[in-house]
Amino acid sequence: MKKLGLVAVLLLAISVVTFAQKKEVKQDASVVKWTGKKIGGSHNGEIDVKSGYFEFKNDKIIGGEVVIDMNSIVNKDLDNEEYNQKLVGHLKSDDFFGVERYPTSKFVVTKATKFENGKASVTGKLTIKEKTEEVTFDVVKDGDNYSAKVEVDRSKFDVRYGSNSFFDNLGDKAINDIFTLDISLAL
Repeated sequence: MKKLGLVAVLLLAISVVTFAQKKEVKQDASVVKWTGKKIGGSHNGEIDVKSGYFEFKNDKIIGGEVVIDMNSIVNKDLDNEEYNQKLVGHLKSDDFFGVERYPTSKFVVTKATKFENGKASVTGKLTIKEKTEEVTFDVVKDGDNYSAKVEVDRSKFDVRYGSNSFFDNLGDKAINDIFTLDISLAL
């Protein structure tokens, strides 16, 4: 009887290690900060995580998805309420993210390396405005918190306004194609 109990305990321990573990993203404890740059300045703000989860196996992300609520975009650097709302309205318009037509953006994990010294490389499909591109970035793990800095080329997602990739002679009105997402997810 003792041997049967020991075998059961060993099987349970092995199953915990070998089967994937799914962890949900805690929206209220997660933050996505954005920064967009232009000649002579920049703007920054935040955007909410709508939902998400990751699957882990043997200290490696083997799957997952994060959905962003594009309607939640806010600006954090403009104190003048009128200018702030004007910028946010423009970002939500069809010139940029067209949030009425495209209310969410999504990232789906396709592959990742095992965490070494708290760091892993993650690759996946990023979808913005129904355009999907592969992106790769490093993820840093600190307990149940996962952070990443992701540089996104907006021109690949048909976000054309003020882009030298689509328009000539913009001069100092040009807006960089690359915007940065500083992501901190709590699981």
